[in-house]
Amino acid sequence: MTVTALATSPTRADTMKMNYPATRREPLVEQHFGEAIADPYRWLENDVRSDKEVAGWVERENAVTRQYLDTLPQRGWFAAKIRELIDYERFGLPTKAGGRYFYTRNSGLQNQAQLFVREGLHGEPRLLLDPNSWAKDGATALDGWKPSDDGKHLLFSVQDGGSDWRVLHVLDVATGKQLPDEVKWAKFTDLAWAGADGFVYSRFPAPAEGTAFQGRNYDHAVYYHRLGTPQEADQLVFATPEQRDMNHDADVTQDGRYLVIRSSTGTDSRQQVRYVDLQRRTRDGWNPRTLVAEPTNDWKLVASTGTRLWFVTNKDAPRYKLVVIDLAERAPQFRQVVAERDELLERATIIGNHLILNYLKDAASHAEIVGLDGKSVRDLTLAGLGTASGFDGKPGDPETFYSYSSFNQPAAVFRMDIATGKSEPFAQPAIKFDPAKYLIEQRFYTSKDGTKVPMFVVRSKAAAAAGKAQPTLLYGYGGFDISLTPGYSAVRMAWLEAGGAFAMANLRGGGEYGKAWHDAGRLANKQNVFDDFIAAGEYLIAQGITPKDGLSIQGGSNGGLLVGAVVNQRPDLFAAANAAVGVMDMLRFDRFTAGRYWVDDYGYPEKEADFRVLRKYSPYHNIRSGVDYPAVLVTTADTDDRVVPGHSFKYTAALQQAQAGPKPHLIRIETRAGHGSGKPTDKVIDEGADVLSFLAKWSGLETPAQ
Repeated sequence: MTVTALATSPTRADTMKMNYPATRREPLVEQHFGEAIADPYRWLENDVRSDKEVAGWVERENAVTRQYLDTLPQRGWFAAKIRELIDYERFGLPTKAGGRYFYTRNSGLQNQAQLFVREGLHGEPRLLLDPNSWAKDGATALDGWKPSDDGKHLLFSVQDGGSDWRVLHVLDVATGKQLPDEVKWAKFTDLAWAGADGFVYSRFPAPAEGTAFQGRNYDHAVYYHRLGTPQEADQLVFATPEQRDMNHDADVTQDGRYLVIRSSTGTDSRQQVRYVDLQRRTRDGWNPRTLVAEPTNDWKLVASTGTRLWFVTNKDAPRYKLVVIDLAERAPQFRQVVAERDELLERATIIGNHLILNYLKDAASHAEIVGLDGKSVRDLTLAGLGTASGFDGKPGDPETFYSYSSFNQPAAVFRMDIATGKSEPFAQPAIKFDPAKYLIEQRFYTSKDGTKVPMFVVRSKAAAAAGKAQPTLLYGYGGFDISLTPGYSAVRMAWLEAGGAFAMANLRGGGEYGKAWHDAGRLANKQNVFDDFIAAGEYLIAQGITPKDGLSIQGGSNGGLLVGAVVNQRPDLFAAANAAVGVMDMLRFDRFTAGRYWVDDYGYPEKEADFRVLRKYSPYHNIRSGVDYPAVLVTTADTDDRVVPGHSFKYTAALQQAQAGPKPHLIRIETRAGHGSGKPTDKVIDEGADVLSFLAKWSGLETPAQ
């Protein structure tokens, strides 16, 4: 295929002949367990920042994609609609410290949310941090933040260009001035104050020159930083030099009594647990004591009350239970407080003298307030199928804040009085569409092996009543014990407002039903995830929700892998596909940045049994030449250091080379962006308009007249 000059006049997308840029092929073939594996595009794994050839390829591919997307008549409507739907005042959950209330707010179209503080609940808001002033392109973001217990200082982390690396800073809350303290190379870290004078955090060693964004990460460690001192003076709290692949997250209980360190080697929720009694730190130093020695179960820290530590765990309870241990006892033992139930216990918090338990029932939230003895007090009523989050605070607090959202409801924030259980709005969004015109259903369909799989379906009530088939966007993930729950997206709402339907399948491999559901969709069982997704598409067509030629699919990260795999397996089923920041080369995923952690879900490419499974579904290695594929738009970012963009680059080059039918197979490569977090609003709008107009074009969705 040859590079052609860009047209100077508009061309209709359905008549445009796709002339993809030429991509150099290398005669690279390696033997893996007796099989010859070609990898002609390995050079595209190189970092765009240091390899001019890769940078040139990115520029040429983007030019062809841009030319094509600009011909789509739906794009202008989607850009305007997404901008309208995202332009509403948005608040984050407040955090109380020392009588002050801290929270984020976005006025609507700001690229990044600002951080405010109030003196008291009804005090006048005062701007503390404005990330919009940090970079001209809006791509430098406020990531995490945490006030000290007395509310005098604010610890916050900065993310630049979507990278997973963080830089930590400290603010004097009274003056709004930033202290000279700066911590670099923090990654996969909590923010935890250990007293009023310092904090603990997790980081890797500074990477060797040229390896920061692609090199594998080892030697994660926990450090203590004392305010007013340079990073070089930070104290090592905990590390495992004999096990360089371990990660360590460190948190401090809300009462400031205990530092709890959880250590694990991958993405599986299996941790060792250690603790430091901070009341004894001056005498004992940093000397973590082992609480759980074997990394065989998940231990989610809840809180401490006196000498008691509370956890949510799946030890002997695949759908989790609540336990407590008294560290003052001579031989401390875990004691069950709330037993395992049919619903999945996601998390728990202690507010005042009550426990708030967050359950997941068929992928929708349910909250319950119980006493510290585990006996039920009351249910928290939520408005339909949605997601409740938050409920943070500390023992003794009279209040907590939580948010509720659904597919047709942007997140609203509520304050709840713990003593009475009554909730009142703290911040409710003013929306520019009618949520009442949409029907949200949960349906259960049958997968290939007979398993019942839940799926949310969202569409207009009028279309449902008329039995009208609509172009449908089906979304999935299916991995890493992650649950997909109802939530609002301005981009998805634009698809619905255009007259489409939206579906979200809760595939095996996720966490919706606990360990068994996760195990059923990973390692040797990974094909179940693809079967579940294919069955979801077949169900939507069979039920008349979408026409046969009107089904689009979308997924990101592990969901991008999902899209790539099912497009290879069933290209006839889908009209269009968006594979976002996907893991596409399953034989080399563990060689870059965080990829080595994913072996818990994917297996080890260097082990023959795992290799055989990975080889069967790897998107890059299973593209079929001469077969008519759906229209495919791959989306990634040139500086993604979670799933390096080489995955998407190689997959796209192979798909274009395969001549897999007349529909377009394009890649959209964002600049100064990463895996997704911290993305500025402008980029969200632009990318959303590009993706939806592409999917609409090939699924037959006609946007309303502008």
